[in-house]
Amino acid sequence: MQISEKYNPTETENKWYKYWLENNYFHSTPDERPPYTIVIPPPNVTGILHMGHMLNNTIQDVLVRRARMQGYNACWVPGTDHASIATEAKVVAKLESEGIKKDNLTREEFLKHAWKWTDEYGGTILEQLKKLGCSCDWERTKFTLEENLSKQVVKSFVDLFNKGLIYRGYRMVNWDPKAKTNISDEEVIFKEQNGKLYYLKYRVENSDEFLTVATTRPETIFGDTAVCVNPNDEKYFHLKGKNVIVPLVNRVVPVIEDDYVDIEFGTGALKITPAHDINDYEIGKKHNLEIIDSLDDDGNLNSFAPKYAGENRFIVRKKIAKELEENDLLLKAEDYVNKVGTSERTGEIIEPKLSVQWFLKMDDIAKPALDVVMNDEIKFFPEKFKNTYKHWLENIRDWNISRQLWWGQQIPAYYFGEGENDFVVAENIDEALILAKEKTDNRQLTTDNLKQEQDALDTWFSSWLWPISVFDGLNNPENEEINYYYPTTDLVTAPDIIFFWVARMIMAGLEFKQEIPFKNVYFTGIVRDKQRRKMSKSLGNSPDPIKLIENYGADGVRVGILLSSAAGNDLLFDEDLMLQGRNFATKIWNAFRLVQNWEKSEEIKPNSADSQAIDWFENQINKTLIEVADQFEKFRISDALHLIHKLIWDDFCSWYLEIIKPNYGDPISREVYQKTIYFFEELMKLVHPFMPFLSEELWQQMGNRNIDEALVISQQKKAENFNEELVKNFDFTKEIISGIRNYRQSKGISPRETVEIFTNADAFKNEDIIKKLGNFDAVYFKQKTEKPSFTFLVGSTEISIPLSENLDLEEEKKKTEEELKYLQGFLISVEKKLSNEKFVAGAPKQVLENEQNKKKDTLDKIKLLEEKLKTL
Repeated sequence: MQISEKYNPTETENKWYKYWLENNYFHSTPDERPPYTIVIPPPNVTGILHMGHMLNNTIQDVLVRRARMQGYNACWVPGTDHASIATEAKVVAKLESEGIKKDNLTREEFLKHAWKWTDEYGGTILEQLKKLGCSCDWERTKFTLEENLSKQVVKSFVDLFNKGLIYRGYRMVNWDPKAKTNISDEEVIFKEQNGKLYYLKYRVENSDEFLTVATTRPETIFGDTAVCVNPNDEKYFHLKGKNVIVPLVNRVVPVIEDDYVDIEFGTGALKITPAHDINDYEIGKKHNLEIIDSLDDDGNLNSFAPKYAGENRFIVRKKIAKELEENDLLLKAEDYVNKVGTSERTGEIIEPKLSVQWFLKMDDIAKPALDVVMNDEIKFFPEKFKNTYKHWLENIRDWNISRQLWWGQQIPAYYFGEGENDFVVAENIDEALILAKEKTDNRQLTTDNLKQEQDALDTWFSSWLWPISVFDGLNNPENEEINYYYPTTDLVTAPDIIFFWVARMIMAGLEFKQEIPFKNVYFTGIVRDKQRRKMSKSLGNSPDPIKLIENYGADGVRVGILLSSAAGNDLLFDEDLMLQGRNFATKIWNAFRLVQNWEKSEEIKPNSADSQAIDWFENQINKTLIEVADQFEKFRISDALHLIHKLIWDDFCSWYLEIIKPNYGDPISREVYQKTIYFFEELMKLVHPFMPFLSEELWQQMGNRNIDEALVISQQKKAENFNEELVKNFDFTKEIISGIRNYRQSKGISPRETVEIFTNADAFKNEDIIKKLGNFDAVYFKQKTEKPSFTFLVGSTEISIPLSENLDLEEEKKKTEEELKYLQGFLISVEKKLSNEKFVAGAPKQVLENEQNKKKDTLDKIKLLEEKLKTL
């Protein structure tokens, strides 16, 4: 069947993806084959595809498709995350646009709206991944808030509570006034911000003296309960045991002493507001200070600041600075740059807040999770991330796992009284009632007497179970699937969630399965623009991935994004990369069209050049297979693609096909043609994980395939030993041909015009190939020409081509002298480096050898040019 002149990516992609799905090629069930399992880092349910997803999921698909073609039972589990904070914020915003306030709804009413929103917008990103060609087992699609997974989250909470690892405590937390929930330390992003340092005057009680205190947050004076100085600060010795009056508030507070205060910062005196700063809180506990919370959940001032009640904290900051100045209570205000904590999800400035929350003790479960990475039971690629991981786990704090949200798994704690310990933890209310009766010894209790905790669990407390929960591993610990697919094989993720997700999944795996959750973690880089800025919607610097697919084809985009994506290194996005990918697809398409158009003949037998080319390319494929396997072993996916790109573009298209190509109008040996189609099939297998659509299309065109012969489930050729000498000889052959072609090009001689060659070699390997592609009519071995000639070296082999008689010898002499002058200058620079004792002593062996080789090559070239000048 004749293929079309141009490759149509859209038509091809739709056709083959539908075909793969209809034939269930992506679905996996346990069988006798070894499993290869990947769980997708679940994107937010209401999210859309961005460049980071493109990179991450392309890599996963490459790994999965390759494993499938290597005989593994490949299972890639897709799914989405309910994303508590992000999704609830979107639902709240939507409701407000309709005039509905969340506060006026019951939990059940709000959740109906949230599920409606999720049903309407959720899953878009998974459909977009199909456009990219992702070969997920879509029948296994999971959602972190679906009933089966939620049950496992609740079960894990109960288990950890019963082990004494979860506790409820009154602590200072990071409050996000926009999302109206606390967030963990890891979700706080510190950013530099220009502000002011205000110097406030606190009058010493029963005195005209003022104590000056520097603060960046004058609006918090309504919560001041002390002023603290360093006990070694001589300038404040006279204030020991005295009180000061909080400006405007007129509250009398004590002057206390603590080593925590930095004598050199500001004035050396610190206002203490235990409800609004973690360090102040610790000092407050130590000195038994009163706690006054002057801010509400929205970040507005409350009734402790009557004049400003209900106003935003930052508006009050400006107003109160002005009022302080008017009352001569502000000494000065100077520009100041400080780091401010912001919410990773909403970007809102975090407000420290005292609150009763639920925490998971981390010390006991962190150490085993550290050990399995440091001893390489779980391998990180690149390895540099082990240090980042180690630092975090060695300095870990208890995990605040409760969130003041409704969208999420509701914490399974049930209260039966107002006391601090008047609660039980159970998987459901019926079990909670039994426990409550036992705890209170009150048999009259009913479920009406129980009230479930309103807070939901942190989203990460759900997704840390992901490799287990997707296989129902906590509900049915010994089911066939968890025993077959777990531990999973590889995890592909971004380094910015190494703490949020990677570390916690390792902890969960060891805690609940006593087994690691995966064997390898591949950290992708971050996709940045040419100015090295992280791509984001807010900056408007991120292209629409679906538009890229429409413009360049999914295969083109996949190749483009992977060609420049080394493990763990950021990718500087350039749309030209996509063009490079599309051009590669066009090159392969045109190569097949060329081969397909050749007329085949049974009578013609392979000539010597054909046979030499076939032997070489068979060995070249095996060499590349070994090299590609090595790169995959090291998770150098980009390098593996470069090797395949070179094999197809350079070795196959530029060399092999050129050698076997029949003269215009002549047929080709059917034997050579069939061997060429065999090579093409093997190349399509090799490139399929990277370019699934194009490779499947061409594979199907190469023969009458049965339904079970789809490329997606075919077996890749296994790497075999190759003849190293044969491959090396062909590299020599290529250099000779390239040298002859360079001569023609530089002298403007037509490729059709034959030349004669003189060489110091005894013979040429692959002489027939050299003759065909170099187009010479005679070669004189072990002979020199006396004529002016173009001479080049291939190793120690000298090749001379007599110059054309109509060549301008004076011009040639001038060019030769310029080249000689350049080489003599280059030689001086190399010799200077080699004569430098420090360089020679400190340079790696390979670098030193390279410089010595440069010297030898340059000397050889100089000698040739000097001899050439004698003939001109």
